[in-house]
Amino acid sequence: MRLSRAIFTEGVYESATLNVIGVALLFLSPGLLVCTLVEWGSGSSHQEMALLGTTCLTLVIGMSLRTITSIADDSMEKPKAVFSVVAWSWVSCALVGVMPYLLGDVFAWSHFGNALFESISGFSCTGSTVLEDIESNGRGILLWRQMTQWYGGMGMIVLGVTVLPNLGVGGLKLMAAEAPGHKSDKLKAKSIDTAKSLWVIYFGITAVITFALWILPNISFYDAIAHGFSTVATGGFSTYNASIGHFNSYLAELVIVVGMFICAMNFNLQFIFLRGQGENKANRGKIKVFTDSSEWKLYVKITLLTVFGVFLLNWLLDSAPVGIAFRDSLFNVVALASSTGFGNVRPNGIGDFVLWGTATQLVLLFLMAVGGTVGSTSGGMKVLRMQIGLKALRRELKKLQHGKLVFPIKLGKTPVEDSIVASALGFISLFISFVIGGTLVATVCGGDDFVSSLSGAISAMSNMGPALGDAGPTSNFLEFSRIGRAALAVLMVVGRLEIYAVILMFIAPADRLKIRKQT
Repeated sequence: MRLSRAIFTEGVYESATLNVIGVALLFLSPGLLVCTLVEWGSGSSHQEMALLGTTCLTLVIGMSLRTITSIADDSMEKPKAVFSVVAWSWVSCALVGVMPYLLGDVFAWSHFGNALFESISGFSCTGSTVLEDIESNGRGILLWRQMTQWYGGMGMIVLGVTVLPNLGVGGLKLMAAEAPGHKSDKLKAKSIDTAKSLWVIYFGITAVITFALWILPNISFYDAIAHGFSTVATGGFSTYNASIGHFNSYLAELVIVVGMFICAMNFNLQFIFLRGQGENKANRGKIKVFTDSSEWKLYVKITLLTVFGVFLLNWLLDSAPVGIAFRDSLFNVVALASSTGFGNVRPNGIGDFVLWGTATQLVLLFLMAVGGTVGSTSGGMKVLRMQIGLKALRRELKKLQHGKLVFPIKLGKTPVEDSIVASALGFISLFISFVIGGTLVATVCGGDDFVSSLSGAISAMSNMGPALGDAGPTSNFLEFSRIGRAALAVLMVVGRLEIYAVILMFIAPADRLKIRKQT
């Protein structure tokens, strides 16, 4: 009533959330149109009308919301409002992403939950799927599936900021909210141009990965683009049932390994390395940009040491041939450390890590939980939070030994404020709590086995993709019960939006209602 009264009496309704949702939906439209043309031109199926219908619907809703709503000057100054806009915009895009699957008969309307799971998995860059036969779908639909990850990779909100100057400072806060992390690691944007530059870098990395795949034997331009989208987003969707194992190519795996490794690195550091920024202008093009970051160094150490350790376990304990052991250990460790989740299962390989030894699988669970670095497209708790958590634990142990002495926590040479330490520890606690909750729902209410449920919950919260047990890289998430899949879908959303945004998306509207009642 209030919305309709405002529209008819004043012409517009002040709502930052609805306005930015409109912008986000408008940015989905070009991708949907491209997928429509690909579907029509390829003749691989007859799902072009489903894509075209979704394109038109998205355009109408997006333009309508942009026309009938506006953004108040002070509406984006509070963190609660910023996170609320981020979360609701993301959820709206995920709901729209369902339509091509339903209209194109990929999923029956009676299986709306499965279509929503697939869309959430795409926009959250998780890569878990409930499709039994991926290759039976048309090229346009499958490209849309890949594109949902590309859109979700850096966040629909960041994309909206690049063309929404009337958001001002608030818009740049939105960009930081979609790439959360330690204060010093957030994107220190001073203008809309920085947001645009960030997207140029994101697009450029996509183009480089696509070209590197395209020049390889037996990889078409379509396959190169499709897998370039999901690699840069650290998403893990593929257009083939066997994922990257379909190509059975050392070179393709190497290109994707390098791409996954880079895209799990802080994009702020990549921005400074490529373009320079403020006082860091002199560091442009210098490796010092990365080596000065304690998180980046720890991320590299964890990845390399895990590759070496898993290789030794697969080679010595599981008796895999040395070449195959190294190849499959390298690929799967980087895929999980970056939270991409691609698979490389192929004949005569050991890419199905569900069959690896117990010790190796415990290492993989650790990688799933940690993920990549802050400010990247990867999921997980992030290396930085784990780093702060371990330093906080070490400080408490020192206090037990030395009483009241003060032991500051530092990242490199930079002291970390206690408020940031508390925030990191709080996030870790919430992360573990959600994993436990998801595991209990899947096992107790859904009847799923414990190993699959626990690893599935960690995978969903970390936006990882495959899990252990019955939901490994050669299977899909139909192995879970309907209740289990619903719980995992919720964890995907919570994991992608970094928990706090999901909490604040409900608190902010409640606060506005309280204010209206008081006035």
